[in-house]
Amino acid sequence: MRKADPCILVIFGASGDLTARKLIPALYEMHTLGNLPEAFRVLGVSRRAKTDEQWRDELAASVQQHATRWDAVRWRDFSQSIEYFAGDAAQPQMYAVLGQRLAAIDATAGTRGNRLFYLSVAPELYEPIVQRIDEAALVTEGRRWCSVDASTRSWQRIIVEKPFGHDEASAASLNRALGRVFDEEDIYRIDHYLGKEVVQAMLVLRFANTMFEPVWNHQYIDHIQISASEMVGVGNRTSFYDQTGAIRDMIQSHLLQIFAFAAMEPPTSIAAEEIRAEKIKVVRALRPTEAQDVQSHAALGQYAVSSEENAYVDLDGIAKGSATETFAALKLYVDNWRWAGTPFYLRTGKRMAAKRTEVVVQFKRPAADLFHDIPHAAGGVRGNRLVIEIAPMQRTMLRFETKVPGTPLRMDSVEMQADLDKRFGVAAVEAYGPLLVDAMRGDQSLYKHRIEVESGWSAVMPFLGAESADLRSGIASNYQQGSWGPAAADDLMRRDGRTWHNG
Repeated sequence: MRKADPCILVIFGASGDLTARKLIPALYEMHTLGNLPEAFRVLGVSRRAKTDEQWRDELAASVQQHATRWDAVRWRDFSQSIEYFAGDAAQPQMYAVLGQRLAAIDATAGTRGNRLFYLSVAPELYEPIVQRIDEAALVTEGRRWCSVDASTRSWQRIIVEKPFGHDEASAASLNRALGRVFDEEDIYRIDHYLGKEVVQAMLVLRFANTMFEPVWNHQYIDHIQISASEMVGVGNRTSFYDQTGAIRDMIQSHLLQIFAFAAMEPPTSIAAEEIRAEKIKVVRALRPTEAQDVQSHAALGQYAVSSEENAYVDLDGIAKGSATETFAALKLYVDNWRWAGTPFYLRTGKRMAAKRTEVVVQFKRPAADLFHDIPHAAGGVRGNRLVIEIAPMQRTMLRFETKVPGTPLRMDSVEMQADLDKRFGVAAVEAYGPLLVDAMRGDQSLYKHRIEVESGWSAVMPFLGAESADLRSGIASNYQQGSWGPAAADDLMRRDGRTWHNG
């Protein structure tokens, strides 16, 4: 892989929790692994006044707590690349001074004018900050076809944290604001949920094994489930969550990202642009759910009271009579040749029975059941099932039918399991780390394209708009904490003659 380019990572909102818990620990890990460029600086921008040394001391405690490995000598070496800039990102006059500071760093650190702006701020500040960056002439690249040698030409890129809008219209507005200043190839919409390791593992499983790809289609697959369950509640994010809900928080972003890798066509190569092109195509192929189908294609819920936590509707910060969902299950279809008629079930929820993120590929039963008269422990031959567990463990499990040893002839299902964590014993790294390095390398394979974001919103909007009013009626406390969600979710599957995989 091409090494990361020299650059300055400019973090707006540097005093926030994301920087301390995720970004700096992730960058420190990348430093210890030798993945950062030699000419590299972090410039944190925030309103609070502090010196470089004060900020480094604050971050040191956080890195010790959140990084997977700690070495005081390595931290001391890495921390010298961290600097602080006190300024209010809402004030236009601040950006001229910021530009001078960046130029000074270029001169001493050899970062060649390359800037990676990171918006770790409230979503309502995205567009104003982008506009201020433009007005201060901090973006000069945008000339990909100029005659200047690409190896010496400076670049400016921007990383935008989710949420990418609140609905389809606001996402389009944000994309227009970004596009007025940055080329699409310089816009990095980050979704850290998967991380590089999981995505690469899924691509290898699908496209490096001939036993899977020829049957990875509607002819052999009955349906696919993508689930992300959490045991925690909404915590202290009540006000934010009540304006967001499970569909916006998880399905539109994280689960559709997993969906794209599970459903995409084979790319012509593993180059970033080829992978991204296939992701865009499959998300665009999601069929819009008609208004009359919304109720039969979804199940929503809110968790009830338990000994550990109040019911969602009774939490401080939740609006009285709130119809915001803490659980959602959707059935979506893809209108293309590979997946015609094959349903994808996407499920997520708070206060569930287990913490797990997985993809379940349920194959069809054999076309002819030759063994219908043979005793079977499960009552009959079942279709093969492939389970790709993404978190908290990385495992792949394949269920198949077999003969029970001995006589007379009896059958049962068995499961082969590949525990990747146990097999390879490689220490995990913070997902942000490889993603940040990819942005420094210009690799967008794990970042979302504008079309992918807007198409994803288009697919879920029927379950968020006026069409979902009846679906949301009476969802208060309709599932117990520690369960697998409301009865309506089981009904969603049962109507189709299917069941959820609950481990």
